[in-house]
Amino acid sequence: MTASTLSQPTLAHEAWHGGNATVRNVTLAILGSLALWASAKMHVPFYPVPMTMQSFVVLFIGMSFGWRLGAATVLLYLAQGAMGLPVFSGTPEKGIGIAYMLGTTGGYLLGFALAAGVVGALAQRGWDRNVFTTFAAMLIGNVVIYVPGLLWLGALVGWDKPVLAWGMTPFLLGDLTKILLASAVLPLCWQLIKRKS
Repeated sequence: MTASTLSQPTLAHEAWHGGNATVRNVTLAILGSLALWASAKMHVPFYPVPMTMQSFVVLFIGMSFGWRLGAATVLLYLAQGAMGLPVFSGTPEKGIGIAYMLGTTGGYLLGFALAAGVVGALAQRGWDRNVFTTFAAMLIGNVVIYVPGLLWLGALVGWDKPVLAWGMTPFLLGDLTKILLASAVLPLCWQLIKRKS
């Protein structure tokens, strides 16, 4: 593998490559954190449970921004939640701040930051350029979200409880739908950028 294969431009860089890089990155991080906030509050009717678009936005940010800026954007969002802003799904009704983050969904929140970094690294290797590699990257990203999420949930509620039934299986169909959506949208964005340039 060549060095260029290991670090290709991200979608965000190609779409906005002029001007001051610091201004661009700060602006994208703030906009990304706002998109995460909005996606947490958006409940889409679905089977067997309603879904939010949050994991889609987390992974889309990672793939579009690259691993550093993608993870930093999710960490900014988590910092907003830790400060008590009602940015998470179910807040403020189910609590806010650190107390909420240490609850049953805390592992998934950690998984968001890890997944944004992982899929961002894959995007910087060109995995966001076609349908099949985008699908694979999004699938990997979902696994990275679920692993700490389920481990944290099981540790809190006990492994004698139906952890998978509470924390994963009802959401798999919705996750597959979001993966398919991302697999169509990301390569299409690249095609539009190439036509523009």
